[in-house]
Amino acid sequence: MTDDFEPLTQSVRRLIDVTIRSEVGNAAAAEAKAHIDKAVELLSAELMPGSYGVRAAADGRPTALGNVLIGARNAIAPPLVIHHAPEGSVHTEFELGAAYEGPAGHVHGGVCALILDHVLAAPAHRPDAPAVTGTITVRYVRPTRLGRLRAEAWVDRVEGAKTYVVGHIADAEGATVEASGVFIRPKRR
Repeated sequence: MTDDFEPLTQSVRRLIDVTIRSEVGNAAAAEAKAHIDKAVELLSAELMPGSYGVRAAADGRPTALGNVLIGARNAIAPPLVIHHAPEGSVHTEFELGAAYEGPAGHVHGGVCALILDHVLAAPAHRPDAPAVTGTITVRYVRPTRLGRLRAEAWVDRVEGAKTYVVGHIADAEGATVEASGVFIRPKRR
């Protein structure tokens, strides 16, 4: 079994998008369903039990291929690619289309909160000292249009086991959603 499912995942992402936006007739929709059902049958020949979880990549590093935001095998993941700057901040640029719509033409607020939870955790998390979300506060500045976006986050301060992080999602006109979070390093057992 190869771990290079990315082309398949990209095709499924396109399928989700065109399923939402398609205006073909019922006959074409029925024919497409038959093809999809055949693909499901083919891919179901060998299934692992449960979720994908975290596995080792070819280079030995852990990877979460099923993750809802970064998973290379998860067709609903945008997917986010987190870039770490030397001073500790992070950013990601991504595009959200029809699959993420809430109000017409705009990103669902819950999707924005999900993205910010993940992005704010990135500067708080360290391989030798993972951090988990304690709280996150989201402030919607203005509607977030579907399309090209950027999320950024940075550490505001650290107090013991708590790391306070702030960040935002922005479009070409500036911030649309701002957030702050407290990320906690659990005690080692």
